[in-house]
Amino acid sequence: MRVAVVGATGLVGSTMLQILEERNFPLTELIPVASEKSVGTKVKYKGKEYSVVTADTAISMKPQLAIFSAGGSISLELAPKFAEIGCYVVDNSSAWRMDPTKKLVVPEVNGNVLTKEDLIIANPNCSTIQMVMVLKPLHDKYGIKRVVVSTYQSVSGTGQKAVKEMEDQRAGGDGFSVYPHRIDMNVLPHIDVFQDNGYTKEEMKMVKETCKILGDDSVKVTATTVRVPVTGGHSESVNIEFHKDFEENDVREILSNMPGVVVVDNPAANAYPMPLDAAGKDEVFVGRIRRDYSQPNTLNCWIVADNLRKGAATNAVQIAKYLHNQGWL
Repeated sequence: MRVAVVGATGLVGSTMLQILEERNFPLTELIPVASEKSVGTKVKYKGKEYSVVTADTAISMKPQLAIFSAGGSISLELAPKFAEIGCYVVDNSSAWRMDPTKKLVVPEVNGNVLTKEDLIIANPNCSTIQMVMVLKPLHDKYGIKRVVVSTYQSVSGTGQKAVKEMEDQRAGGDGFSVYPHRIDMNVLPHIDVFQDNGYTKEEMKMVKETCKILGDDSVKVTATTVRVPVTGGHSESVNIEFHKDFEENDVREILSNMPGVVVVDNPAANAYPMPLDAAGKDEVFVGRIRRDYSQPNTLNCWIVADNLRKGAATNAVQIAKYLHNQGWL
């Protein structure tokens, strides 16, 4: 199996290579792809070096699978070209997520929507992935009416330049170019561009993607997305209103039985999910599970995940593994 990784030199792309290796994905030939300026750059996979090639070269090599992490405009241009040769594309950008002809997939939540004919498959937004992993089993049991989410998203979600900018500021520098304001020792209630409705694009992604993944447009979602001076790992404060009432211990049990979710919820021992503990892990961690006493049938919880792994690369590789398990790859 020939596998192309498009955007192989970026933060998410390099994490994809790492996870393909960790999970011993059954590829026979790796084709790392990046922009013209990166052609010839070497990337390592299982102890062997591979030279980065252009997308045109990769297409000529006829891969069976292409995992994209190269930005929306590039995905819009190149994904159909890979699909034309019968290559499955798992795309990590926002390009195809809300396209009604494309599936938006978190394998543990809605992998069953995929068919052999789905050659371009969308990987959801990082903050959406970790949230729906918790919402899905609770929606199945109690029926979700409304979700209010505030995120605390790390700078690695913006990319390598943002991580370096924060590190430079922490070392005493005062320059900024990635964000509109200083990020170190600060908090920016601003992720992606502002829309006409006053929300940011990131916030509206969470609203729309959640309903599509759950397959239920009746679920109401409102979001505030915030960038915090943390290197890696996204956190979320989530308030969930259900149609039915619940018991807190039942919620913990349901979430404990959800594949890919780990409950860390022991306030007496100061045990709750934190980005430092989620780093390098593929699970979604949930804690601070408690009833909202201000209104009926409502729950508060705190959700944390490694945004480069389950929030991006791991989920993409899991989709690819699902395709392989179905015998389509």
